[in-house]
Amino acid sequence: MRRVAALALPALVVLAAEPLYVLVDTAVVGHLGRTQLAGLAIGGSVMSLAVWLGTVLAYGTTGRAARRFGAGQRAEAVEEGVQASWLALAGGFTILLVLEAAAGPLSRALAGGPGDVAANAEHWLRIAALGAPGLMLGTAGNGWMRGVQDTRRPLYYVLAANALSAALCPLLVYPAGLGLIGSAVANVTAQTVVGLLFVRALVSERVALRPRPAVILNQLTLGRDLLLRGAAFQACFLSASAVAARFGVAALAAHQIAIQLFFFTALALDALAIAAQSLVGAALGGERVAEARLLARRITLAGLVAGGLFAGLVALALLAVRPWFGADAQVYAEARHAWWFFVAMMPAAGVVFALDGVFLGAGDVGYLRNLTLVSALGGFLPGIWLAYLVDAGLRGVWMALTLFIALRLIGLLHRLAGDRWAVAGAVR
Repeated sequence: MRRVAALALPALVVLAAEPLYVLVDTAVVGHLGRTQLAGLAIGGSVMSLAVWLGTVLAYGTTGRAARRFGAGQRAEAVEEGVQASWLALAGGFTILLVLEAAAGPLSRALAGGPGDVAANAEHWLRIAALGAPGLMLGTAGNGWMRGVQDTRRPLYYVLAANALSAALCPLLVYPAGLGLIGSAVANVTAQTVVGLLFVRALVSERVALRPRPAVILNQLTLGRDLLLRGAAFQACFLSASAVAARFGVAALAAHQIAIQLFFFTALALDALAIAAQSLVGAALGGERVAEARLLARRITLAGLVAGGLFAGLVALALLAVRPWFGADAQVYAEARHAWWFFVAMMPAAGVVFALDGVFLGAGDVGYLRNLTLVSALGGFLPGIWLAYLVDAGLRGVWMALTLFIALRLIGLLHRLAGDRWAVAGAVR
C-alpha cells in the first residue's frame, strides 16, 4: 500500500493541476466581462475534446509500458512511450488543422449564431489550438512515465508549466493588453513547455526515436477500445443532463452542481486507478501473477475505503450547496432528491474506479469496453429515459446513474473472481 500511495499521490496532484489552472484562467477572464467569459467557456469546451483524446492515449500507454517494465525491459517500456509520442504528435497536428479550419463554424454553432460571444470563442480557439501538439505529447509522456513507475518527474513538469501559465495569464490579459487572447497564449505556452519537457525525458533515456508502424498500430487498436468505452460514458452523462433539463431549470441547476462534484470525486479516485495500472501491469509483465492478484485485492479494498470517505464528504457537502453555489430554495430541494443516491453510490464507485485501473494495467481493455457498453445500453440509457417517461424527476436521473455504477461493479467483481484477466508476459 506504500507503493500504491507513492504512485497515487503525485498522480493526484497532476490530475488536479489542470482543473485548478482552469479555475485561475476563468477568474482572470471573468473580470473582462460576460461575453469574454462565455467565449472562453465555448472555446474551452471544444479543447476539452483534445484533453479527452490525450487521456485515452495516456491510459493505453501506461498499461503497455508497465508490462514491459515489469518484465525487466525498461528500454522497451520507454519505446512504447516513443511510439505513443509519435502518435500523439500526429494527433495533435490533426487536431490543430481541424480546429483552425472549423473554429468559426463551431463557435457560431455552439454560441447559437454570430455575435460577440462567437467571435471571442473563435479568436481564443484559433490561438489555443496551437497548443494541441504539446498537450498530446504531454499526455503520452505521462502515460509511459507512469508505466515505468516514475510519477515524480511528471509532477514537476506539469506543476512548472501550469505555474508559468498561471503567472502569464493575468500579465498577458491586463498589463500587456491582450485581453482574451492573452489567456489563449498562456494556455499554449504551458502546453508547449510540458510537451517539450516530456520529449526531453524521452531523449535522456537514449533509446531509438524512429517511428515503428507495427507498435503504433497496436496502440491504435487499444485506443479504439478505450474511445468506444469513453464514448459510452459521454453518452450517459449527456443523456443525464438532457433529461434533467426536461424537469425544469431548478432540476438542471441542481444536477449540474451534483454532477460536477461527482466528476471531482472521480478525478481524485482516478489517482488510485493510475497506481493500479502501473503496479498490476508491472507484476503481470514480470509473470508474478500471485502478486498481481494480491495487488488487485488490496487496491479494491483501498477503493472501497476511499469511496466510503468520499461518501461522508459528499453527505457533508449538501450543507454547502446553498452558500457555495448560491442555490435558491427550489434548487436546494431538487439537489436533495439526487444527493442521497450520490452518497450511496460512492463506496461502489471507489471500487469501480480502482478495478478499472487494475484491468487497464492488465490490458483487459476489451472486457472493460464491453462491460461499459452493456451497462450503458442495457441499464443506464433505458433507466434514464424511463425516468423521463414516468416523470421521476431528478431522483430518477440519479437512480439511473446509480444503476450504471452498480452494473459495472457486478461485472468487474465477476471478472476479478476469475482467471482470464491475469495474463502474464511482457505483451498481453
